[in-house]
Amino acid sequence: MPVLRPRKNTLALLAACLSSLMFGLEISSVPAILPTLEQLLHGDFNDLQWVMNAYTIACTTVLMATGTLADRFGRKRVFIVSIALFGITSLLCGLASNMAVLIAGRFLQGASGGAMLICQVAVLSHQFQQGQARVKAFAAWGIIFGIGLGFGPIIGSATVALTGWQWVFLVHAPLALATIALAVSGVSESRDPHARKLDVWGVVSLSLAVFGVAFYITQGADLGFTSLPALCIVAASALCLIAFFVAENRNAHPMFDFSVFRIRKFSGALIGSAAMNFSFWPFMIYLPVYFHNALGYDDLHAGFALLAYTLPTLAVPPVAERLAHRYQPGFVIPGGLFTIGLGFMLMRIGSGAEHASWLTMLPGCIIAGVGLGLTNTTVTNTTTGAVSTARAGMASGIDMSARMISLAINIALMGFVLMAGVESSLSHAMPDVAQLHATGAAIAAGHAVTLDAKIAHDALVHGFGWVMLYGGIGVWLLAIASFMTFGVTTKLNRSKLEEAPVTTCAQCTD
Repeated sequence: MPVLRPRKNTLALLAACLSSLMFGLEISSVPAILPTLEQLLHGDFNDLQWVMNAYTIACTTVLMATGTLADRFGRKRVFIVSIALFGITSLLCGLASNMAVLIAGRFLQGASGGAMLICQVAVLSHQFQQGQARVKAFAAWGIIFGIGLGFGPIIGSATVALTGWQWVFLVHAPLALATIALAVSGVSESRDPHARKLDVWGVVSLSLAVFGVAFYITQGADLGFTSLPALCIVAASALCLIAFFVAENRNAHPMFDFSVFRIRKFSGALIGSAAMNFSFWPFMIYLPVYFHNALGYDDLHAGFALLAYTLPTLAVPPVAERLAHRYQPGFVIPGGLFTIGLGFMLMRIGSGAEHASWLTMLPGCIIAGVGLGLTNTTVTNTTTGAVSTARAGMASGIDMSARMISLAINIALMGFVLMAGVESSLSHAMPDVAQLHATGAAIAAGHAVTLDAKIAHDALVHGFGWVMLYGGIGVWLLAIASFMTFGVTTKLNRSKLEEAPVTTCAQCTD
């Protein structure tokens, strides 16, 4: 039997990588076709946000629950079920006939995708426990994830041009079948011997809090940010967040174990998780809109332009893992975040050039992608390596929750900042607030407006300048926070933390 172990590990790695390819494709290919979906399914600017936010909020909803269920009932079993559901819900999205059905399908697809992603990390953490084997496995996983992320825009754009937008979703059905076959053959079943019951109150309260905040930011302008319904949503979200903290502190076996935040390595990496999705990933939703509506590119040309933003995520992760193994993640993760911020500032300069094009945006797009590549798999390996393998499901759940909560909120926030920037540019010509908001939403969505074309174009570029500034400054601030959290561990007290019972796998990332 020991002779078969390497072969089983290879099949397990292939299953994790193929499922990560599907997840990566779904993240980067769908934003590239949002303008097409808006046109063909008759959506508006809010619909564009909800096509992506339904996916991310659903991911958030299931992340911690999946980690708990996988630890209790078996990571292999939950992994296979999540892959099957991802294939089925992808079919539902591909068969959608309007925006409402697509958004509902995206919610279900996001739930299954989030479960699948959690299980990938948990399976790899259990199957590859030694330092070098672990680094190589996560590096391979990062490369394949990078292929999905890097080539997703051009694959999505080419699919729309050749076969129709439906196949951006339908293609996942056969891929899911192949992944299930690999998982059945290669993944070893594993459980947490001290697994807890599902923390229903924690799952529900956190999910409702995130949904409420995202809904308020996205729909607030239509409701009126200070209107009674909007304020009720804010109050309900705050109550749900308080309920979440109360439930986790009173539960003997909470899904969100706050004790892991005492591990500086875990907390520093977790800030990196949130920071990536504060800047890079939410902007991925809006960058195709910029290429389409500000630069006038069609689907295919916009897809090619987006490659500069995503392709570095393919090449950089193996280098990042080696750097983290040699120089400590406490330097690599904040450095990657700083690089993302630098890329955003360069994109802002490029978008404001007199003759802006994909060439003026190119340096910033590449540098932001390099920063993401330095940070992404390093964060995952660090958070799961900072705790014992028996708690890998919980650790990966917290990691991915931080990513998805930050992403869901910042998709909404970036949309709000974009609208505010557009309206600020138009305010001198439109004193009527209602007309100003309606015109701003139409410009952001690329719809025709009764304005001079140059005024509308300049307003859109102005709005995107605000978004890039927001993303750049935000990720720089979080890079400082991450570095400070890591700093004491890296320079002063590493030996003490490595002696703690919850850091038995710390050597994997030291």
